[in-house]
Amino acid sequence: MTDILFGQSYFLRFDPKLYAAMQPYPPLGTLFAASYMREAGYQVALFDAMLAESENEWAAALDRYHPRFAVLFEDNFNYLSKMCLLNMREAAFTMTRMAKDRGIPVIICGADATDHYEKYLQHGADYVIRGEGELTLHELMDMLTGKKSLTPLTPADIQGLAYLDGEGKPVTTLPRAVIKNLDELPMPAWELVDVEKYRRIWLERHGYYSINMVTTRGCPYHCNWCAKPIWGQRYNVRSAQNVAQELQWLKTNFHPDHIWFADDIMGLKPRWIQEFADEIERLNIRTPFKCLSRADLLLVEDTIQAMHRAGCKTIWMGAESGSQKILDAMDKGTAVEQIYESRRKLAHEGIEVGFFLQFGYPGETRDDIELTLKMVRELMPDDIGISVSYPLPGTKFYERVRQELDEKTNWTDSQDLAMLYQGPFPTEFYRQLHTVVHKEYRARKTWRALKSGKMNPIKPQNLRRIAAMGYHRLTLGSARRKLDSLALAQAQQSHRSTTIPLTPMNQ
Repeated sequence: MTDILFGQSYFLRFDPKLYAAMQPYPPLGTLFAASYMREAGYQVALFDAMLAESENEWAAALDRYHPRFAVLFEDNFNYLSKMCLLNMREAAFTMTRMAKDRGIPVIICGADATDHYEKYLQHGADYVIRGEGELTLHELMDMLTGKKSLTPLTPADIQGLAYLDGEGKPVTTLPRAVIKNLDELPMPAWELVDVEKYRRIWLERHGYYSINMVTTRGCPYHCNWCAKPIWGQRYNVRSAQNVAQELQWLKTNFHPDHIWFADDIMGLKPRWIQEFADEIERLNIRTPFKCLSRADLLLVEDTIQAMHRAGCKTIWMGAESGSQKILDAMDKGTAVEQIYESRRKLAHEGIEVGFFLQFGYPGETRDDIELTLKMVRELMPDDIGISVSYPLPGTKFYERVRQELDEKTNWTDSQDLAMLYQGPFPTEFYRQLHTVVHKEYRARKTWRALKSGKMNPIKPQNLRRIAAMGYHRLTLGSARRKLDSLALAQAQQSHRSTTIPLTPMNQ
């Protein structure tokens, strides 16, 4: 009998935008937990929801493996899991019910479960692990199975846990400290993954095969909208040597063409990138990769040159806004000038740049939005990702706007773009802004490629891009007019709400 069937509730199929993009990665956090528990002596199996069509495949896995315990261990390195999307929460509830219907105890670990453990317990979970999960899961399993005589005797003795007491009331134990020496962790349990299925999808859709890795856990910065339910403000990093050894193993066994380093921020520790580049050159394993970083970090010493030496192809930067006022309000800790300078230096080094843009932060005006659009026009990053400010529990931003939240406090999927609080403009405005920005950006990008000679206009795929450019240009004017109309309607509504005559106190 299998001791633990690991799963997670992020179904790519339930996220239309990401399903269309089809760039799937296995649940790395789940794989770390599986390898950790296997090393502790448990028999483990994996249900990978990423490529599954529905929760029915989880039910089939339960019937196939007959596990003693079902553990939904979310991939906390996947930013979409950290967004706590409603589709995925409902999937977790369904998966819990399926396991409980078969008499299988359920343990859940993840960002959403950490923030909303009561909901998961109410939907049948026996235990919720709050925060980083490996150590807590190990102690809990030893207690439940009686595996060790020195194991805690009751759930109350286990740090980082939530459960229902005998009266059905939620109980939480003391928080657990995070793992500091990440080099001691075993490699992810890659042999549980259908690697060839992932490879086939990547090659068919994109012409290359990409694998995910992580070098760190956590982020020490204080962006006041960024939720950190798993690692808080702590930041721990694997050694450059340890990461390079894993990359060498992956290249030997799976031959990836590309790596996605899924860290919140890669290379925060001083000189880490330089050490990593040295190891890559020593082992002769240079592989194109993409990662996330910050504008200020990239300007430290020779970091950009070291990124290039290590194989960096693309850096996604949390630019957020072209307005310094908004960056300061976010406690971002970066300057607009640093975004400009790092973008130019990265381009000089031949490294592609993606900008994450965030609209709708409290106090943002149309002038602030225009500063962001101006930044995009002037710097023309290689790609952009657009979001609106998203209040999640545990953040200063959430506390600031929590009184304005309606019943819906999470997005349904990653393209929802709903304003969950009373922002500067309503949801319809930001969805239309998303359309306008993408139309202008895509048209400009294609036109620049044509002018520079980097795009062959007679290739079939380029003909489609050129046709799309024409469409975007033709429809951009009407899209902008609709955006202006939405803004005007909001201004008029705000004016009416602030100019309602007051009733005299003596009436």
